[in-house]
Amino acid sequence: MARIMAKVKEPGRKIVAQNKKARHDYNILDEIECGLVLTGTEVKSLRAGRASLVDGFAEITNGEAWLHNVHIMEYAQGTWTNHAARRKRKLLMHKEEINKLDAKLRESGFTLVPLSLYFKDGRAKLMLALAQGKKLHDKRQTLREKQDRRETDRALSAVRRRAQG
Repeated sequence: MARIMAKVKEPGRKIVAQNKKARHDYNILDEIECGLVLTGTEVKSLRAGRASLVDGFAEITNGEAWLHNVHIMEYAQGTWTNHAARRKRKLLMHKEEINKLDAKLRESGFTLVPLSLYFKDGRAKLMLALAQGKKLHDKRQTLREKQDRRETDRALSAVRRRAQG
């Protein structure tokens, strides 16, 4: 019985696009998973892995969340029904979440940045982050800390190898 249950696969995430630069340019304060309103050709293009989140951002207008500047390539086999690559797309979120984010966004220095676009249980999802922009010296400090961590990890692994060998 246990063997049969172990073979059942959990539906995982299939990541389509990530915005790695966002974690470098912003301090991530909160992450929110939300759905997207997409057309058929957009979904087919995403399943082919053809999207970019680099210049993307989200805003709240009239109590609705909208995603701007996310590039989803046109579907190759699409006809006249194909979508515009950089159209604005509606985000699916609970009203309480939208109101909470709207209150935060009214404070200066906060923005909504897309972190990753993926499929979860066959549905397109977007990981959205409430973020605050970093200054140049903050970015340098983060890089320094990352490099220091890497050097200490290398030194520790070298000591472990010598102790084992």
